[in-house]
Amino acid sequence: MRKIGCGARSAPHPIFRSFTAYRTAGPSQSGYNPGMSPVYTRSGDDGKTGLLGQGRLPKHHPRLEALGTLDEASAALGMARAMSSVLQTRTILMDVQRDLYALMAEIANTTRQAQLSSILNPTRVQWLESQTDAITALAPPPAEFILPGDTLPGAALSLARTVVRRAERRVVALLDSGELDNPLLLQYLNRLSSLCFALELLENQSAGQNTTLAKKLSAGSEEDKPDKTEG
Repeated sequence: MRKIGCGARSAPHPIFRSFTAYRTAGPSQSGYNPGMSPVYTRSGDDGKTGLLGQGRLPKHHPRLEALGTLDEASAALGMARAMSSVLQTRTILMDVQRDLYALMAEIANTTRQAQLSSILNPTRVQWLESQTDAITALAPPPAEFILPGDTLPGAALSLARTVVRRAERRVVALLDSGELDNPLLLQYLNRLSSLCFALELLENQSAGQNTTLAKKLSAGSEEDKPDKTEG
């Protein structure tokens, strides 16, 4: 998980401790090696990585798989935000990315204190629901499945939605195995995928582009026939 300049100010991930010490105490007092890049530490060369709590885990551990997938989700949402020309979309996505940073911090922290004081709270799930309701009022969803790809930002949001869905499955596995005990993490990701879909429709509408349905209408189908109530 990368550290970004927002979110909770908890103890830094081990991969950043040497750089943090160097920045605050200077090279002579921190033990920081000037020959080592602050971007890498070589500490993961054994195939393991540290968490915010105590201990190290193999990089194929389900907890790290969940963290990596959430990192992918944030990156995909960031690409959608960069492509979007709709201010409302960009504002929402930035808030979501910051929420995902907090969510990753909670999953990465294995201490009992983190379990007792969850970073994510119900108001963030409610915020997602309210945003989704507001967007769908502007761009109502069709009654059928759609094909992604009608606009660049819409396609990026559809891709981000699938990554969020995968992250949701990884978090479900952690909850089922007892690795996590905060159901709000699952609820947040579930609502986020719905929001991504709603934003995709908004982007298509804002670009003046109809959203393509997955089912191809056949010639002479009921949908193609004129309305019999018309004069």
